[in-house]
Amino acid sequence: MIRIEGQTYTIADFAPLFTGPQKVQVSSAIRKRVEQSHNLLRKHLDAGEAIYGVNTGFGALSEHRIEESDLKQLQLNLIRSHCAGTGRPLDMGLTRAILLLKLINFSHGYSGVRWRLVRHLCDFFNHDILPVIPSQGSVGASGDLVPLSHMSLALIGEGEVHFNDRVIPTIVALRERGIEPFELGPKEGLGLVNGTQVSTAFALLGLHKMEKLLKTADIIGAITVEATLSSRNVFNPKIHRLKRHPGQQKCAGNIWRILRGSKIVSSHRECGTVQDPYSVRCIPHIHGASRELFASMKRIIENEINSVSDNPLVLSDRDGIVNSGHFHGEVVGQAADSLAIAAVELGGISERRIFRMMEGVEGKVPKFLAHNPGLESGFMMAQVTAAALASENKTLAFPASVDSIPTEGNQEDFVAMSAWAGRKLLCILENVTHILGIEILVAVHMLDLLKPLKPAPVTALVRALVRRHIKFVRGDRVLSHDIEKAAELVASGKLIARVESKIRLE
Repeated sequence: MIRIEGQTYTIADFAPLFTGPQKVQVSSAIRKRVEQSHNLLRKHLDAGEAIYGVNTGFGALSEHRIEESDLKQLQLNLIRSHCAGTGRPLDMGLTRAILLLKLINFSHGYSGVRWRLVRHLCDFFNHDILPVIPSQGSVGASGDLVPLSHMSLALIGEGEVHFNDRVIPTIVALRERGIEPFELGPKEGLGLVNGTQVSTAFALLGLHKMEKLLKTADIIGAITVEATLSSRNVFNPKIHRLKRHPGQQKCAGNIWRILRGSKIVSSHRECGTVQDPYSVRCIPHIHGASRELFASMKRIIENEINSVSDNPLVLSDRDGIVNSGHFHGEVVGQAADSLAIAAVELGGISERRIFRMMEGVEGKVPKFLAHNPGLESGFMMAQVTAAALASENKTLAFPASVDSIPTEGNQEDFVAMSAWAGRKLLCILENVTHILGIEILVAVHMLDLLKPLKPAPVTALVRALVRRHIKFVRGDRVLSHDIEKAAELVASGKLIARVESKIRLE
């Protein structure tokens, strides 16, 4: 049960939403805030005050005053007219996050909506009736107007929803659960479509995925260090205390502990190699930089989760109803773009380590890990796929938030493109997951070829987990299936759980 009681929320609070249905409960104290806000809005409206989007048109049409008899129709027209989205629908986990973010936004008590709208949102969330929301159409300016309109369309009983593993007309799902379509009151359509909830949900899911990838990249990087007969000494925490970057220190400490007790490492202690390539020697510096960006962007997105992103704002009897631009998604877009850069670097250095493993180990592992080089190609094309994904990521990393295209008759003359920044981030993370999957597939194969030398106790556990899902095979075969299995292992967090059964990862 997720309780909305006015507390501060973290990305961890949203993690369960991406795996399945949850329940939400809003406290009586929040109800009081919401009702006070609505009563204040009603007071100003009854006094005949012009309030943007309540008794005026929207955007460049805001100079048009709306009659009292048309106020409900104004909100209904807003929802229907703004449902102009396209693209593949958002997955159900993202939609749950959007609904919860909207509930949190209303819970601050500055939106002027009625308590019954909050309760209606809770009904959708608690019955897991999830609006079908197209993924494209937001410029992240007056909030994520288009996708949030599709969310709102379901609340009024129109459009389609995901319900009980089906996509069905909303009205059918509501009838099955005995829920009446919502009839919008003044400002409620605007309150629903204004906000950064869609962009923030993308960033939240990106953070959720990347948190696992950061630890997993350290684990896989450590196995590659071992498999390529590289030096463990460069990860000694004493060395990395000289650099005052916590992310670097954590990464170095992780690899140092993972490789403790490795017979493979001790076997080449006097090999004469002075320095390993940057893709190995500088893992802490590069993974660590990504960790630093992650930590900073996590703080920014958590601030946005707990912020009001609505307009106009119903403040108090003294301050009245005010206008601002809290729906603008610039801060979310920049954060998603920064996370994208951090993720691209994780994938980029992983691809370089895969490339290095294609050299084999003289006298122990043939080139491309081929059992019969020449007749067989081994893992040659696995590296090519990793290179393709890494290159794709470099293009996707171009920041969306530096772009702007004016909309709404130049009323929205500088937009954030935050939703696109978030969508790109998720594409990049999917590619990084597969690159890391290829790396562990190759590195574990190398460990097997280095027998009878024994890996570290921790890496031996990881190898056993991988081999439970992907069998060791000599000779050429179709690699795609194994790559998908390895990527699933990376995404699942099982590698982290296996390692943390023995040592603590930071």
